[in-house]
Amino acid sequence: MKRGFYLIGLVPLLFAGCASEPVVTTTTTEVRQEVVQTQGDRVVGREVIVTRTPPAVQVETQTVSPGPRYVWTRGYWRWTGADYVWVPGSWVVPPRVAAVWVEDQWQRRPGGWVRIAGHWQ
Repeated sequence: MKRGFYLIGLVPLLFAGCASEPVVTTTTTEVRQEVVQTQGDRVVGREVIVTRTPPAVQVETQTVSPGPRYVWTRGYWRWTGADYVWVPGSWVVPPRVAAVWVEDQWQRRPGGWVRIAGHWQ
């Protein structure tokens, strides 16, 4: 009799692992659009258009250069998919002697803002 009572008590626990996870839907007021540029089968560019205006660039205190060849690359706002996050500036050695650092910038496009990543020119 006790054994039957215990088995009846264990049946709900056996089926507890069979329950499916609830579907979670996250809704955000921020709309973003991804634009992909292709040439044939190859992806040559990708832009994420963010509807929220990026914050003003933060004023940073530039630290002392670690060496004579280093160039300061200023910080920028990065879009995470949900919000902007500040990426602080840093010292970097250019890939070649005559290279010039072109800073990150957010450009206005139809439908929102697009980040143009910093790069060497």
